Amino acid sequence: MTIPNNNISIPNTTYGARQLRLLPWTTPDGKPCYLSADSHDSRLSLLADDIEAAQLDSGEQVLAGAKAVLADPKAGERAVRFALTRASESLGDVLRIAVSRGERIPECER
Repeated sequence: MTIPNNNISIPNTTYGARQLRLLPWTTPDGKPCYLSADSHDSRLSLLADDIEAAQLDSGEQVLAGAKAVLADPKAGERAVRFALTRASESLGDVLRIAVSRGERIPECER
């Protein structure tokens, strides 16, 4: 599976009997980060949940702003480029969240 915004290839996310969670951030050089935890309530899992929620909220705000820019016939190239840049960043975040959550759905529920 590939996350289109930066062409990160996501490997099989099982480690032994434990499933790895794709985290909502990357290493400084852009590589994906994974969490192997016995509990969904670990500090790092809860931090990842909070960051995902913030990213989704930010995505809603970016979408509203992009729609406003696109609806404004007087918006210049700079405004449109800024809106598109922010929208593509938010889309990348949302796709990472979708992949992470999809990987955590048990096989019997897919």
